[in-house]
Amino acid sequence: MNEKEISEIRRRFRPDKSNITRIRGCYVNEQREIVTQFSQSLGLMQQEEAEELLAILKKTLSGTIGKNLIDIEFATRQVLEGEEHKLLMALRDSSLEDDDAVREFYGRVIQALNLEGKYLILLACDKYDVPYYAEDGEKQEDSSEVFSYFLCSICPVKLTKPALGYYASENTFRNIASDWIVSAPELGFLFPAFDDRSANIYNALYYSRNLAENHAEFVDAIFKTEIPMPAAEQKETFQSILSETIADDCNLDVVQTVHSELSGLIEEHKTNKEKEPLVISKETVKGVLKSCGVPETRVTAFEEKYDDAFGADMEISPRNIIDTKQFELRTPDVTIRVNPECSDLVDTRVINGVKYILIRADEGVEVNGVNIHIS
Repeated sequence: MNEKEISEIRRRFRPDKSNITRIRGCYVNEQREIVTQFSQSLGLMQQEEAEELLAILKKTLSGTIGKNLIDIEFATRQVLEGEEHKLLMALRDSSLEDDDAVREFYGRVIQALNLEGKYLILLACDKYDVPYYAEDGEKQEDSSEVFSYFLCSICPVKLTKPALGYYASENTFRNIASDWIVSAPELGFLFPAFDDRSANIYNALYYSRNLAENHAEFVDAIFKTEIPMPAAEQKETFQSILSETIADDCNLDVVQTVHSELSGLIEEHKTNKEKEPLVISKETVKGVLKSCGVPETRVTAFEEKYDDAFGADMEISPRNIIDTKQFELRTPDVTIRVNPECSDLVDTRVINGVKYILIRADEGVEVNGVNIHIS
């Protein structure tokens, strides 16, 4: 799914927009036991509560594609014969009314998921009359099809801290006792995927809030497929490969060029409003390294390490391995953050045998908020 398709489904999560009438779920304790199950009618809830519940579910479709939102792809054999896919289809086709399928799903999640503390498993089903758009972009009256899907959200339940509250109507202060509240989703998914504004039962859209943890055990249990390493791990792995393989040739110039080239690809992709998410291959990075004059032996070493870590044919999102908003230099004692567009103000030198990081500072220099003069 691309950003536009995800946004279209996100807009559904309002009482006046969706056909979600009921939320099913269960409450799981620290011992991985179901404390209670529920099937809550949104129509019987206060409007504010219904809106809040839909807003929590909506967060399962938030974040960045390739970082928080990952496309899960099923093999053809899985779709035809796989038990995991059959269960997801049973949930979707029954609009979550198949009690046996729902109980089996709860069991698989609880058995596989390694999540500390209490949590809720929330399930919501929606039927979306997908509007048809003419070639000129004008929305038509008739819908082209009905997109039937369900959303799963796994939400930690956390205990708030006691606090002092002020009650204006009584003009008094009173203690507010601690209580259990439903937090934003830690993980979840949408099935089937909404590709080309149509149902794609060969894909699901998976969500993980934490960039350092993708809950691979959950993905394996529910989808029986592998998931790319977490975005934070991709960045750390890429940085490690670059520094180890380029070695003595890994200077400021090389890192600046890699950052600049990848940032340029990201900006171009954004400017052109490309529908599909941007990914790069190892060949892209190899081309940048060669343009910096990195020796062929070093480039070959990079390729081999890349293949070992990511896989020979693995494409990754450049947003996962660089920060377009920041260029950072770090020593054991000092951290310097630079606007990436001004990274050319930074240089490295060896003066009288001592290594230095030099920053051109013409004007506007502050130290602890105080303007200083360099003479």
